[in-house]
Amino acid sequence: MDTRADSPRVLVVEDDAALSEVVCDFLGGEGYACVPAFSGTEALLLAERAGEKSQPFDLVILDLMLPGVPGEELVGRLRDAGMGAPVIVTSAKSAVTDRVGLLRLGASDYLVKPFDLDELLARVEVQLRGRGEGAPARGSATLRFGRWELDPAARAFAVDGAPLRLTRTEFGILAAMMSEPGRVFTKRALFELVAGEEALSEERTIATHVSNLRAKLRPSGTDAYLQTVWGIGFKLSA
Repeated sequence: MDTRADSPRVLVVEDDAALSEVVCDFLGGEGYACVPAFSGTEALLLAERAGEKSQPFDLVILDLMLPGVPGEELVGRLRDAGMGAPVIVTSAKSAVTDRVGLLRLGASDYLVKPFDLDELLARVEVQLRGRGEGAPARGSATLRFGRWELDPAARAFAVDGAPLRLTRTEFGILAAMMSEPGRVFTKRALFELVAGEEALSEERTIATHVSNLRAKLRPSGTDAYLQTVWGIGFKLSA
């Protein structure tokens, strides 16, 4: 496990010991310092102690089906206690109403089980970059694709060095796609990555935001980087 004193601290709240170990080992290998909690009650205690020691967690990965304090209640209690760290909820529940409900309670992202570890890592990186935290194992947080450059920490986007003003959701879409330029993103995946901002309503709003992005990018001639994969979603192509 390659972690340093300044590694981002991740609280992994999961009552399945085997899954908890897999997640902690995987993220630990990517340079994150993971602390497991196996119940909602234990998670609250660890979060409280971390705050008292001035070593707060940078991110929480939270299962919903927990003994003690259930995940839905835990999200609210962590927020009420003043924890501002992003919370990525993991659950087998896949209904839009479940996801939206958790996001409104204070969750930052929602990942449906079973999930791919690489996708979990990408979502962790997106959340921490949005707070100005660098990804420990990936070097510079600045993202580049073709003539684009995106600085997540400064929330700045430029084409050929010329700044382009984006909405929060537009910025989130580009940050997610530039983090994984070879991936085809479904509308649902993009919705989940930027949910909690302007795209909280429905997945189809993502298509509207992509259309607005293309309009802003058209004068630079780079709007074609955003390609539609019919019946699936969107991808980047230079």
